[in-house]
Amino acid sequence: MLRRRFLALAMAAALPVLAHAQAYPARQVRYIVPFPPAGATDIMARNVAQVLSDAWSQPVVVENRAGGNALIGAELASKAPADGYTFLAITLTHAINATLFPKAPFDLRRDFIAVSILASSPMLVVVNPSSPAKTLAELTALAKAKPLNAGSSGNGTPPHMGLEQYRQTGSFTATHVPYKGGAPSLTDLVGGQLDFIVSNLPESIGHVKGGRLRPLALTSRNRHPLVPDVPTTTEAGMPGLSITNWTALLVPAGTPPEIVARIQADAAKGLRAPQMTAKVQEQGFEVIGSTSAEAQAFVAAEIERWSKVVRDAGLKAD
Repeated sequence: MLRRRFLALAMAAALPVLAHAQAYPARQVRYIVPFPPAGATDIMARNVAQVLSDAWSQPVVVENRAGGNALIGAELASKAPADGYTFLAITLTHAINATLFPKAPFDLRRDFIAVSILASSPMLVVVNPSSPAKTLAELTALAKAKPLNAGSSGNGTPPHMGLEQYRQTGSFTATHVPYKGGAPSLTDLVGGQLDFIVSNLPESIGHVKGGRLRPLALTSRNRHPLVPDVPTTTEAGMPGLSITNWTALLVPAGTPPEIVARIQADAAKGLRAPQMTAKVQEQGFEVIGSTSAEAQAFVAAEIERWSKVVRDAGLKAD
């Protein structure tokens, strides 16, 4: 009798949760991207917003909140209700920020749940077509011969870390010029205001295909089908220059686990659909679609890994 009463109480308590999960999403979802439009993070977020909007018949709207080295948008998301109606797009930048900005108004591991690592992409060393450097070795020699300006999407971003690796491996100095995102930095490289960028492939591939930038090397183990004639940094004689970016979807801590599971499953399913996978690959990404548990462990490991890099390099927020 007592057992039946406990079971009845447990079922009654579970009903609101089940109803909540079944009803989700019942309205528009906000997807905060803490970078400007047209960057790698924005591109992938819009892919995910598309597949989820189609799956749910509810709009998932990307909202670009750039600035503060990607901290402004992340802080905004950290203060949102934990109801599944606010997403945050993050990249390797945020794992690095955890060390670079120890007094940030949020904690990536405490204040968020990592829903999924969505995709990864290599970096591409690019120069303006007017540059005398035709190879990575020539760019390195040029950087040793005279001061060069190198752009990035901001302090602590993958392009910045790629630049630091390149400077250390190549034993040269170059002036770092941080921007509020990858797209504006590439615009200035195309315009001749910068000498080179270690860029996210999805951000620079359009300029490369259009002849507006010259690719010199990929920071990956293997060549990429989008630029099959471009050597890897290892092939170019600089194996120490090796970095891969990634992008993930987070929600505020406290979001119900059944909603987290729903978002993860539908996002992964949508990204793995043949047509979307082909689109994502054409943009320069590799689909991952990890589970939430895998994403949580990965983000924590990346924070620890890059904390050592930041400290060893003596990097400080400008």
